[in-house]
Amino acid sequence: MTPSDLETVPAECSALVLFSGGQDSTACLAWALTHFERVETIGFDYGQRHAIEMTTRARVLERFPEVFELARTRLGDDHVVDLKGFGRVAESSLTREQEIRMGERGLPNSFVPGRNLVFFVYAAAVADRRGIDHLVGGMCETDFSGYPDCRKDTLEAMQTVLNLGIERPYRIDAPLMFLTKAETWALTHQLGGDALVDLVLEDTHTCYMGERGQRHEWGYGCGTCPACELRARGFEQWRNR
Repeated sequence: MTPSDLETVPAECSALVLFSGGQDSTACLAWALTHFERVETIGFDYGQRHAIEMTTRARVLERFPEVFELARTRLGDDHVVDLKGFGRVAESSLTREQEIRMGERGLPNSFVPGRNLVFFVYAAAVADRRGIDHLVGGMCETDFSGYPDCRKDTLEAMQTVLNLGIERPYRIDAPLMFLTKAETWALTHQLGGDALVDLVLEDTHTCYMGERGQRHEWGYGCGTCPACELRARGFEQWRNR
């Protein structure tokens, strides 16, 4: 299938993946390529401290066709949106130099208020222009930091808002919603075998600190931020299952 052929795939058979280049969005990309005939990706530069993810996501996309056969015929365009203005408004420890700690509301101060909601609004606008009905995100409410915009109820409400506001039959797919991190590792292996797991280990980025200097068994990262701790614990549980 050529790039021009991809654009003729019906909207209901097409998906736009919110792709940060991390472990979860990489698993979601493989899932989407398995379920849809045409898949595009979108990334967001919101002034995140771990801006290295904007570089690593490009590397992951470049390598995907090497390790995942369906990507050779189904993976289409990548879109990058500049949201630095939003990042300056919705300040958190992910957008400025600040120690990650628990806040007064019972949420870690790494929570960027409304981040996923904003992501979906921009993704829906791109999807409308591209003729795509499915929006795929790696949100999860099982092993997560408690962010309210990662919960199933939030995404269901967001889907309703987008359908009403844009008058398009969008569906938000969150294939990891009720998976633990160990189960996400297992799904990655199920979808793409050792080659896809190796890609996750070597090229994806999850660490909030943007650390790429130290390689652990579970990949690169500082090893102490919440994202690294979740990834490391999940990898250990999956490996010892």
